[in-house]
Amino acid sequence: MESMKQNQTKITAVLLAIYLLVLIWIIPFKMQSSIQDLRHFTDFREINLIPFAGSANAEGRIDSNEIILNVLAFIPFGIYISMLKPNWSFLKKVVPVAGASLLFEVLQFIFAIGGSDITDLLGNTLGGIIGVGIYIVLRRLFSTNANTILNVLAAIGTIVIFALMLLMVSGVVRYGNYS
Repeated sequence: MESMKQNQTKITAVLLAIYLLVLIWIIPFKMQSSIQDLRHFTDFREINLIPFAGSANAEGRIDSNEIILNVLAFIPFGIYISMLKPNWSFLKKVVPVAGASLLFEVLQFIFAIGGSDITDLLGNTLGGIIGVGIYIVLRRLFSTNANTILNVLAAIGTIVIFALMLLMVSGVVRYGNYS
């Protein structure tokens, strides 16, 4: 039984590593397939410290799509942390999520590859909080099988995301537009 639990932990750690690589590719590297492609995003350095101000569109309304995507992108982070550290307190599980989000925002500013926005930090952290909450609910529903179920779902999701990434990099799919 202990060996099975160790295997589950190893699988979760590998899935977390893959997830973090994808997150790095999406956020700081702007889903570019080469460093040369990233130059289109350089020389843009901006900081927004007013929540939701940077999310306003031309008509002055909040563009919720980016906020929702930020939340959704970080839900798995909260789930993975909870799977790997089930005995940590709620707050202790949220700190690495908020820390990673802050790191991404700082890196974007340092390397001038996009705007650093407090709204992104808040949305990402909210996603992590939701992920921790989802794990708590699933753990209560499925007890000791929760990690196994989540690892299977995460593996399927990872394969789908990886396939989409390959299609994007190969040029078959270009950000939702088919070539």
